[in-house]
Amino acid sequence: MRTRLLPLLIVLMAAVLLALGIPLAISVAGAQQQTVVVDRIDDTARFAALAQFVTDRPTGSRVKDAVTDERGETLQRELESYYDVYGIRAGVFYRNDAPMANAPTDWYLPETGEVRDAFAEALLSRRSHDPQQVWPWQRHRLVVASPVIRDGDVVAVVVTDSPTGQMRSRTLHGWLIVGAGEIAAMLLAVGAALRLTGWVLKPVRVLDATTHHIATGSLKSRVAVAGGPPELRRLARSFNEMADNVEDVLEQQRAFVADASHQLRNPLSALLLRIELLALELPEGNEEIASVQTEGKRLAEVLDDLLDLALAEHAEADLVLTDIGALTAERVAAWTPLAEAKGVRLVGDCPATTAWADPVTLSSALDAVIDNAVKFTPEDECVQVSVASNGETSTVVVTDGGPGLTDEELVRIGDRFWRSGRHQNVKGSGLGLSISRVLLAAGGGTISYDHHEPHGLKVTVRVPRSGPAS
Repeated sequence: MRTRLLPLLIVLMAAVLLALGIPLAISVAGAQQQTVVVDRIDDTARFAALAQFVTDRPTGSRVKDAVTDERGETLQRELESYYDVYGIRAGVFYRNDAPMANAPTDWYLPETGEVRDAFAEALLSRRSHDPQQVWPWQRHRLVVASPVIRDGDVVAVVVTDSPTGQMRSRTLHGWLIVGAGEIAAMLLAVGAALRLTGWVLKPVRVLDATTHHIATGSLKSRVAVAGGPPELRRLARSFNEMADNVEDVLEQQRAFVADASHQLRNPLSALLLRIELLALELPEGNEEIASVQTEGKRLAEVLDDLLDLALAEHAEADLVLTDIGALTAERVAAWTPLAEAKGVRLVGDCPATTAWADPVTLSSALDAVIDNAVKFTPEDECVQVSVASNGETSTVVVTDGGPGLTDEELVRIGDRFWRSGRHQNVKGSGLGLSISRVLLAAGGGTISYDHHEPHGLKVTVRVPRSGPAS
């Protein structure tokens, strides 16, 4: 969810910053040009004031036939000094385009272009319009023209033609500052978005982790409702209520199974006792009585397994650092007499390796697995029990030489009361492996099943090597 929410926030904030930054950049460029234009307007006004008092007039176009007076010489010196200092071409031109004074002296009014347009506009007794905006990537020049008015008539026009290199450099510098500010604001916005999404999604992450804990058997896990937006706090409260209800239902189910198993054992024991007494009065070898006794004992085993399952689901594992090799070797030795009596070879390869496990729980799980392996392995076949470990887990692998299971049956194995249709005549309740799975899961262990070549079943029991504190 964060990978979806964070880009959305970043795009929105980037759009806002661009919406603010672009007008600001345009404003910076406009301000720089306006400053230059105002400067040129002041300069043309000063030159126009000097030109008002120049009395000589040329008789030919672009030729000074009359001798200029002292004011004309002053105006010429001012223009030349202005050009030398600022590099700005400037001139005062009569209405017939003849120069009153100009700098450089070889600069005249062009026939067309911005200078000619500004000159023509100033002849109408008004200052030329502000030039178009010059951007940093353009090499345009700024032309400003002001009329020289004497006795109410426009007698000449002051024209300045300014380079824009410095102005464009200042504009670009201003843009760099704006860009740096935008980048800093964007980084700050990204940091704020990270904190905001973290604050908003923290309850969701906690809820996800708690859901995982409950799904793996930690039914006591709950979500803290102190932080986050009101909607997520309300969701956390609803989740806790749901978890409480689920835990109550499961607890009632366990209690019912345990109580039912416990309560049925007494009348079943009494019933079996009466069947034994009845068998004493019937002829020896009566098949019906023997069948009833067998089914009664099987029912007693089922009730015992149900009670064990209910207790296993309710119990918590007492994890200690255990020598898995020694414990497995002990269970192999315990089942060896039964295997030999059936004609099955039970072989153990149990090197010393440690892991965190509940010894009683692991022993019970291994008993169930080895019992099944010996039970379904025919005479003269072998049951192999091997212990190994890696950096994270220790494993006990039990392989047998029995008929094995199909792919469909491998999916079902371990379900409560499930037994393969081919093994219905074999003694058992179908709860042993279910109990083993529950017991192992309480301590962080797992049990898995696979085919064993060329035939048989491979059962792998895994327990973690990392301690509870980790």
